[in-house]
Amino acid sequence: MSLSLFCIVLFAALLHASWNAIVKRGRDTLLTTILVTGSAAILAAIGLPFLSAPAPQSWPWLAASTALQVIYYALVARTYQLTDMSASYPLMRGCAPLLVALVGTWFIGERLAWIAWAGIALICAGILCMTRGISRHHLWLPLLNAGVIATYTLVDAWGARHSGAALSYTLWLFLLSGLPLPIWALCTRAAALRTYARANWHYGVVGGVGTLTSYALALWAMTVAPVAMISALRETSILFGILISAFLLHERVTRQRWIAAGLIVLGAAVVRLA
Repeated sequence: MSLSLFCIVLFAALLHASWNAIVKRGRDTLLTTILVTGSAAILAAIGLPFLSAPAPQSWPWLAASTALQVIYYALVARTYQLTDMSASYPLMRGCAPLLVALVGTWFIGERLAWIAWAGIALICAGILCMTRGISRHHLWLPLLNAGVIATYTLVDAWGARHSGAALSYTLWLFLLSGLPLPIWALCTRAAALRTYARANWHYGVVGGVGTLTSYALALWAMTVAPVAMISALRETSILFGILISAFLLHERVTRQRWIAAGLIVLGAAVVRLA
């Protein structure tokens, strides 16, 4: 993998961790998430008139991904109701790249060198080492969501490659998948949303730019490099999340998580050599 592409995907990972930190820092995480998704949808709507439409061949994949993204948001909400984020988030994000690598070999026909497989395995192992405290009774929820994440990653990679315009494809995706949650909030919690938005709109704007840019860069990267490698490298966002938690949010990070972070760094270095 070229150094420039490697740095672009790492930057996308940093943006992903940053907008997640914004949601965590918000006084109401649900309303902050709604502000972020709503802002991303508005930004997408502003940018779309200046871009050509994705090729018709990509529209079925765009529709499928939109549905999968809505399912993903619903599963995330349910998972965090029943489990700790510190346990379920690494499990969801850690299993997804491995599933992408295994299924992508058959679905997209990508063949990876052994060193790429080694790097992916190290990144996944590091992420999964961060998992702790999750009840076996609820284990199926994050694992199910890992399957959803892997599925929409492969669907979007295939759709973006057939769109002829990865940025336009990404903006349509964020517009279509970003509207349901804000619409639901306006119908059920309009007064609370308006009050919260007046005081915290900047969280939504910054987070919206972060999530939109992060996924746009990742999807573009998937059009020029193997999906499995980009998917695994993007999940180094968990490493950036640990650094943000420790040095900006002043949360306690255990020795086990620092060791796991080291595995992720090692895996990223191996992927860079692939």
